[in-house]
Amino acid sequence: MDIEVIDISSRLDEEHQRVFDSLPMTARDWSDIPALREWTAAERAKLPAAPMPQDVEVSNRLVPGPPGGPDLGLRAYRPRGLPEPAAAVYWIHGGGTVLGQADMNDPYCANIAAALGVLVTSVEYRRAPEHPFPIPLEDCYAGFKWLALSGAEFSIDRDRIAVAGISAGGLLSAGLSLLARDRGEFLPCLQLLNAPMLNDRADTRSSHAVLDPRTWDRDSNLAAWNAYLEGNAGGAGISPYAAPARASELAGLPPAYVNVGDLDGLLDEDIAYAQAMSHAGVPVELHVYPGAYHGSAISIPGAALSRRWIADELAALGRALGVQRAPEAAR
Repeated sequence: MDIEVIDISSRLDEEHQRVFDSLPMTARDWSDIPALREWTAAERAKLPAAPMPQDVEVSNRLVPGPPGGPDLGLRAYRPRGLPEPAAAVYWIHGGGTVLGQADMNDPYCANIAAALGVLVTSVEYRRAPEHPFPIPLEDCYAGFKWLALSGAEFSIDRDRIAVAGISAGGLLSAGLSLLARDRGEFLPCLQLLNAPMLNDRADTRSSHAVLDPRTWDRDSNLAAWNAYLEGNAGGAGISPYAAPARASELAGLPPAYVNVGDLDGLLDEDIAYAQAMSHAGVPVELHVYPGAYHGSAISIPGAALSRRWIADELAALGRALGVQRAPEAAR
């Protein structure tokens, strides 16, 4: 396969390029996962963060995990005046299933809660490689099930819960949607897949074209998949719940909203999955943003392109949850 490597920096607008060019060119060291977690958290802390809205209460609680597993942490973002019954967004953080934690997207989650007047929760799932598939997915499913049944804690309309996540969170959101369909207990009203990891085979053109370590590059993608799949990424017998790109039966899934930048190594697999769901009769909205790289909307939230990305997401969530955006969020 003759593939031209993408020079990301040369294709960025001034707002993105200023931040991107300041990032270290250091390749991630996947041989020491604890150290990599610390390094990634430190680098993330250097990025500009969106402000936290004042009228959102953030709290933590433990909820039952999957059978035989420990309780799970669930971080909740509750806006003032939350109606009852409330619509909800069940957020799953990214990090390749290896990195990250529930509070890493605090401004992002809190702003969704404030803008739409909905409850947002973020689940603290156990991470690979210490806890490979299916543990992270079963954790996410257990937290989703608890939320749907959480009448004593929150008054939730179980028919208006969207599952959403970025990168590995998008992977787990897609896997959860497949699992929820097949178990038949509860089904999200929307699966919002933000630049999701979907294809453990990493055999697309875009997956070979993004090699810059300042973003989610090919080396990191392969290392993360192997951590999640115990070294068997691209191998035989991988479950579609683990790698949704392998799923052959997509009918009956909840409506999907898929967004990705055209400078993202996951671009081709995300487009392919959106198209496959559409061919199976699943309502799908697909957005490809020129000039966006993996995670840039969250990393650089003040950029004009990021604001458009986030506004489009909020509009999609509002339609699926049957809520209107708050007037101040629409400006």
